[in-house]
Amino acid sequence: MPFSASPYELDINDQIAALDDQLAYRLPAALAELDLASYDRIILTGMGSSDYTALPIERDFAARGLPVWRIDAGRLLDFPQLITSNTLLWATSQSGMSGEIVSLLSQLTGTKRPKTIIGVTNAENSALAQACDILVALKSGAEATVSSKSYINTLVAQARVALALRGESEAPLLATLHDFRQHMASLIKDRQRVQQLTDIAFDNAEPRLALVGIGADGATAMTGALILKEACKVMAEGYLGGEFRHGPLETSGPGMIALLIGDGTDSTLETLAQDLLANGTTVVTIGPKAYAQSELLSTSGQDELTRLIAGILYIQHFTVTFARARGLVPGEFLYGNKITVKL
Repeated sequence: MPFSASPYELDINDQIAALDDQLAYRLPAALAELDLASYDRIILTGMGSSDYTALPIERDFAARGLPVWRIDAGRLLDFPQLITSNTLLWATSQSGMSGEIVSLLSQLTGTKRPKTIIGVTNAENSALAQACDILVALKSGAEATVSSKSYINTLVAQARVALALRGESEAPLLATLHDFRQHMASLIKDRQRVQQLTDIAFDNAEPRLALVGIGADGATAMTGALILKEACKVMAEGYLGGEFRHGPLETSGPGMIALLIGDGTDSTLETLAQDLLANGTTVVTIGPKAYAQSELLSTSGQDELTRLIAGILYIQHFTVTFARARGLVPGEFLYGNKITVKL
């Protein structure tokens, strides 16, 4: 008997429409008026996937010699002294009401307030929207449970904001994303290869999962591990770059699926793939080119942002197929809620 689609799956299917709304949204003109050189530091903050979407921005700004920190809002609460009166605080919260974000904003008053706060949120009447100097709307619409369309819209919004702050035209990016829509729709529709990998993985016992991302693809690894835990209750762990070799490698071998996520050109994941294949780990590359002799879930094109979108779409499919294999409703919360307000 075929399963009826869960609210989470309906959100996944609605991602093209949500992306269209973000692409049609006009960014605030005030972004282009900011001078990044006038700030003593740029702090990117958020929680969970909202934090991870800033990873590509952190890398880009650091490469340009800008004084940038990416630090989640919980850690920022622990040492708020990092925020100065000459700071650009770029805060992202899909709900605009995450407990850590609300608590942080409540402290940033008077002499403790940074020079400028950019707020990126889907909730235009939220605490973040009201407290920020420049509001950037996600336009992803209502979302039932685990982040899907709001995550992709956040990736896109972050990239657009970065271009505006750098004084660059967003027209080429928007054109690329418009052209990508058809391929994105086909990726959303086709779950067959992921289903095959899931069927093999559950032949004997429930698999262990590790997601290892390199460069900007670290955002996919970290968010992917998070939504696998949320949507299908699997203990998946995300790692950046070479982290997996420093201890977690001992958990690999038969029964583990390692998702290696990158552009296919770096030696770090190539060598890791070779070693994992040798010890019996099931290795799957998410990217344009397979590492070693691993299975490939292909992300077409050379553009970084479209690669990140394609990558998370594959992992969304895993969250659904794994949940079904475990007899669960994909994306259904058992203990938490859509918006985490408790500290």
